Amino acid sequence: MAHIIVLGAGLGGVAAAFEMKDLLTPEDSLIVVSNLPVYQFAPSNPWLAVGWRKREDIEVPLAPVYEKRGIHFIPTGCKKVLPEKNCLELDDGSILNYDYLIIATGPSLSFDGIEGFGPEAGYAQSICRLDHAEKAWAKWQQFVSDPGPIVVGAAQGVSCFGPAYEFALIMDADLRERKIRDRVPMTFVTPEPYIGHMGLGGVGDTKGLLESKFRERSIRWICNARIKKIEPDNLVVSEVDENGNEKKVHELEFQYSMIMPPFLGVSALRDIDGLVNQKGFVLVDPYQRNPKFKNIFAVGVCVAIPPVESTPVPVGVPKTGYMNDSMASAAAHNIRELIAGKEPSHLPSLTAVCLADFGDRGVAFVAMPQIPPRNVNWSSEGKWVHLAKIAFEKYYLRKVKKGISEPFYEKYVFKFLGIQKLKS
Repeated sequence: MAHIIVLGAGLGGVAAAFEMKDLLTPEDSLIVVSNLPVYQFAPSNPWLAVGWRKREDIEVPLAPVYEKRGIHFIPTGCKKVLPEKNCLELDDGSILNYDYLIIATGPSLSFDGIEGFGPEAGYAQSICRLDHAEKAWAKWQQFVSDPGPIVVGAAQGVSCFGPAYEFALIMDADLRERKIRDRVPMTFVTPEPYIGHMGLGGVGDTKGLLESKFRERSIRWICNARIKKIEPDNLVVSEVDENGNEKKVHELEFQYSMIMPPFLGVSALRDIDGLVNQKGFVLVDPYQRNPKFKNIFAVGVCVAIPPVESTPVPVGVPKTGYMNDSMASAAAHNIRELIAGKEPSHLPSLTAVCLADFGDRGVAFVAMPQIPPRNVNWSSEGKWVHLAKIAFEKYYLRKVKKGISEPFYEKYVFKFLGIQKLKS
């Protein structure tokens, strides 16, 4: 009998739990620990922030889903992971022991280091969490009654750029629908060396596609941007040259701003020698297993991945949804092998498949593998992407509600497209 705990119930956590359950015997036990009682479909947060979705549209209560699958669910936060003792200390003081642990916590958001940053203690909105997106929607309703300049983008050190691009163009679409776009100058600020870099060195022609879209929709941009401070109606940005030296300081007035923050590892993981790096991200080998604590695996945004390349302003590497699924599948299969007395043999494919919605159109890209050099390096733009993103939202939420890891038709579609979930 083996006792497995999945820590986290976001995109990577639910995938890992469902996949792990499929591979266990009736004698094994599986527990999911999460600080939230619901699953939240974070890719829809940009829509929520302009009122195109409501909270209930993109949340799934998890207790009935896990009960149906025979998975024990504990909706309590984890205070500390104690790998030397093979246990977790929860926020309520209880201790949970495990034989194997899958860490899928996602990140914490870092608003420190920039004066005036963040939706709670500062002046810039965030769409990284559902509660932040709801605050952004409340602020948006005030804004559209008295519109003015917008500054949107990402701070230095950010790894998740897709939502910033999405939100800029979704705001543009919403403003055009309200017939007030002509009253709203928009500026996009990013630490990326060029538009469409995405922390990946670009994928296909994302540079050309996104620059063209920004020109078409009259969105100015500033690359190699390091935000100095954010005031109630002014954002101060230092634009640097290719060597990282300050080239120009911009003072950008705004009535609405949304800036993506950089990520850190969650507090329950930080400062554990051998488990995490200096930023609290979990160190893993090619099998998603921690090199020091060999009964601990990690999947998703909490995993440490080095930058693709050196850039004048630091940027991180994104972990896209399909990549999270791939990591989760590898971790589950490798734990099954360890339980059987074998060595891990399954490798995640680490393919990036992304649908970036722009309100009425969008950009899709496939990077296989995500880190260059690549076997597939493709991107495309069109209205079909917007429709595909809506369909994917409905499909994925239905999959979570049913507790399914990977329906047969999903396997067939990705096989047809030449995309592998696992390498063996």
